[in-house]
Amino acid sequence: MSHLLANKISCCLAPVAALVLLAGCTTVSETGRRQVNIFSQGEEMQLGFSEFDKMKKEVPISRDPKLNEQVQRVGKRIAAVASLPGAQWEFVVFDSKEANAFCLPGGKVGIYTGILPICKDDAGLATVIGHEVAHAVARHGGERMTEAAGLQMGGQIAGSILGSSKYAAYGPAFTQVYGVGSQLGVALPHSRGQESEADEIGLLYMARAGYDPAASVAFWQRFGDFNRQKSGATPWFLRTHPTDDQRVANLKALLPKAQAEYHPR
Repeated sequence: MSHLLANKISCCLAPVAALVLLAGCTTVSETGRRQVNIFSQGEEMQLGFSEFDKMKKEVPISRDPKLNEQVQRVGKRIAAVASLPGAQWEFVVFDSKEANAFCLPGGKVGIYTGILPICKDDAGLATVIGHEVAHAVARHGGERMTEAAGLQMGGQIAGSILGSSKYAAYGPAFTQVYGVGSQLGVALPHSRGQESEADEIGLLYMARAGYDPAASVAFWQRFGDFNRQKSGATPWFLRTHPTDDQRVANLKALLPKAQAEYHPR
């Protein structure tokens, strides 16, 4: 592809990028990071409410009274220190062996039973819920949708320009390279950055809720052991999350800040 055509594509994409930046630049309150989000908080929340209702109909819900009481108890303490205007907090335990959890925009939190043995106790569970609630407060969902929309638009514009040039035969190859490049160069690094940010904010939330933030390090060490037993290592550049060892190192560095806000209950 000639430099002339590459410059033409770049010039056409630049105004689109500038428009997106101007339309939705906000700040994550706890970290001060600037983010781009073209979706309103209300739009995000409505999507979250809708998807959570759908999930409750499709995935079995645990009826174990002990597990539900624990999740409600810890969840409400974390929610009390999280700043999410308009949130409709709901904590549901899904009966699944998957070691996972999530929080949809609007405060809809799902905990899979498979992760509870790894949590071990309330402080371990607070690590998980604090992390997931942080995703919602930092509006990572809308940010990812904005990113996906931008990448899709960029690919369509560049593909259209390429298709109308003498390099049209290279269209399929460009589409493949653009898809891989946007994932490795933008989407995956961005996802890992959001996970690290959620770790940082979640650490503060659990400390403010009265859970020892040092327990987060112990949880991620246990989770790392679980991952190593379950499957082989995924190359770091293909991961949506930081490596377990990296998370532990980052959290250890953040502990002094969180400990300053920790008051045992």
